[in-house]
Amino acid sequence: MKLVDWNIQWGLGVDGRVDLGRIVREARALCDFDVLCLQEVTRGFNDEPQAGGLKGHPSPDQFAELATLLPEMTVIDAIGSDLPSLRDGLAPRRQFGNAIATRLPVRQVLRHSLPWPADPAKPSMLRVALEAVLDTDVGPLRVISTHLEFYSDKQRLAQVERLRELHREACDHARHPAKAEKPDSPFADTARPMSAILCGDFNSAFEEAAYCRMLEPVADAPAFADAWSCAHPGEPRAATVGLYDHEQWPDGPFACDFIFVTDDLAPRVEACDVNQHSRASDHQPMWLTLR
Repeated sequence: MKLVDWNIQWGLGVDGRVDLGRIVREARALCDFDVLCLQEVTRGFNDEPQAGGLKGHPSPDQFAELATLLPEMTVIDAIGSDLPSLRDGLAPRRQFGNAIATRLPVRQVLRHSLPWPADPAKPSMLRVALEAVLDTDVGPLRVISTHLEFYSDKQRLAQVERLRELHREACDHARHPAKAEKPDSPFADTARPMSAILCGDFNSAFEEAAYCRMLEPVADAPAFADAWSCAHPGEPRAATVGLYDHEQWPDGPFACDFIFVTDDLAPRVEACDVNQHSRASDHQPMWLTLR
């Protein structure tokens, strides 16, 4: 089972050009992925920057664009920040969030709005975790794509706590599932697997508070392990941001994108690496192989 994780910055490369096709081509070059987890995917941010758009003019609906670029896959969206247009009231809303694209059977999809405690001294946006329960060749898995707050430590740590709570809740459903009401009812079987992959941009540097908290034991649930550390024990951490975009990252390269796996999956980590050559985003893509 192969997975690619990438904060794509709406496809904006270091060259200033937005190109989702380039993102997909480079992801495919890393591996023949079964699952693609993306952060910073947009809808409605295609105006000029001064009119509420983003640099480089992304397409009006990048989730739809991804579906066109990946016709063999299911593309799932989750919106964190959902804002009105800065033009007339009929214009599409400006939406910013995460995506999961997969060729695997999708059982359930869950969209978790993450905590947003007040922190008036810091800019912030609403954040979300997108979860898909997938049938894979290593068994059923929960795959979660998330993107935590950048500016506010308070919000970021609250979001980590919620991710841990959601993991504990999912494991409780695994132990105590409710049966479906009937086959055609929305009251479906609640069973979910304990095994999970949680990945994304944590905006917490390697070994800083949010990262460390993710690795602490979780009551009544398997703990998470850092898949990169499983694959590279004792090695210096590979940077995932700041390698080429020195304007946004003046302090230089460091790691803030992570792939965590539940500890039952840790022995199955065959590879977990970072492509440190890509310039298609301000972040570097990561990929994981489970045997």
